[in-house]
Amino acid sequence: MRWALVKVSLAVTAMVVVAFAVPLGLVIREMARDRAFSNAEREAAAVAPALSITTDREQLERVVASAGSDTGMAVHIPAPADESGGATDIGRQRATDIGRQRATDEDIAAVREMGRASTTEVGGGSTLLQPVALSSGEIAVVEVYVPESAVTNGVGTAWAVLAAVGVALIVGSVAVADRLGVRMVQPARRLVDGAHELGEGKLGARVPVEGPDELRRAAVAFNSMADQVVQLLANERELAADLSHRLRTPLTVLRLNAASLGDGPAADQTRAAVEQLEREVDTIIRTARDAKPQTAAAGPGAGCDAAEVVRERMGFWSALAEDEGRKWRVAGADRPVRIPVARADLAASLDALLGNVFRHTAEGTAFAVDLHNGEDAVIVLVSDAGAGISDPEAAMARGRGSGADGSTGLGLDIVRRMAESTGGDVRIGSSVLGGTEVRIWIQLDGRTAPVRRGHRGAVRRRRQGRAPMPTSAAPAGRDH
Repeated sequence: MRWALVKVSLAVTAMVVVAFAVPLGLVIREMARDRAFSNAEREAAAVAPALSITTDREQLERVVASAGSDTGMAVHIPAPADESGGATDIGRQRATDIGRQRATDEDIAAVREMGRASTTEVGGGSTLLQPVALSSGEIAVVEVYVPESAVTNGVGTAWAVLAAVGVALIVGSVAVADRLGVRMVQPARRLVDGAHELGEGKLGARVPVEGPDELRRAAVAFNSMADQVVQLLANERELAADLSHRLRTPLTVLRLNAASLGDGPAADQTRAAVEQLEREVDTIIRTARDAKPQTAAAGPGAGCDAAEVVRERMGFWSALAEDEGRKWRVAGADRPVRIPVARADLAASLDALLGNVFRHTAEGTAFAVDLHNGEDAVIVLVSDAGAGISDPEAAMARGRGSGADGSTGLGLDIVRRMAESTGGDVRIGSSVLGGTEVRIWIQLDGRTAPVRRGHRGAVRRRRQGRAPMPTSAAPAGRDH
């Protein structure tokens, strides 16, 4: 919009300047020509009184010299005629010209015959031929040379001034149009910036109500929409907190029942699970109340040791695996692996994936967790020997569960949001165990995870001890 106004102003002002400057320049040129010929007429008129008195050459030369330039003025005096009408011998000797003749004899004779002044073009300029009556009744012609420089004297300067004024007008109009455009564009830019900030989750983004009426109304509508979004999110948070709080009653019953189970590994596992469930419910309530996302990128120096979290969660699930006769394996968790993810988020993601394995595969199905530490990313692989997933894209879609009880379709969405908070991603593929492999790509430097090929073969070679694990892996992904 701003540049459109500038272009329109430039075009209109340029047309106005041309429409006025060109005719004015032509008028100035014509005025300069009239001034030059008016001066020539004055010079010719200064010689006329002397010609009416005398035709003596010496006297006329002095008059010509005093009237103007002797090189730019000429006097043509005809020879006196005898009684028969012809020129006498003495007259032929006296028929002389004073000064330099530039006009042709035909032009001079035509002026004598017509008896009025005339101009004619000559080399380098023009001449003014002015007839003057002598005392003898003959007609003399005074020739005044007007060079081209005298005709165009001051025209170039005047045109330069006109051009400068035109340029100044154009620049001024463009500057004014630009300022007007800025006044119109700035509110629009603020509206765009506010929309971007609101889209990025900055719920406090508002737009100043200023500018043209249309943009003011748009700003009012945007601010009203932002207020409604904030109110809707607040209502959703309160609803999530209330629903989570309702879980405390059945959790209390479970905790009391778990306390009465006595001693033993199964009882300890049940009590630990109930305690963890209570902590998760408390976390959900606090998160909803504080309006903080559950998965957020960790700041500098934050994060957790992925190897420690893997060992901890595998220790939790190993008891259930032994009860169901499942073989399991952990690789790559024998040394610290720092990642920019909160400990609770990584634990929730691993629990979601391992819970899927136990929920959607038959008892006795083996599973494995592999942790690969690269230069720019950390890869967590959760594999099983089940039947696999026929439609990985549908499994990754949020809210599309398998249809069985307890399947909400949100498990892999939790994992995906955790990975994408670091610039990584989640892929589903086939594992070396024959079932499903979920690959979690956790980016260490915050860049978008690149798409790699040949990862499955590289992982297989690493497990077989034939090749080192690369620092990046290929696509895979899934969710139940």
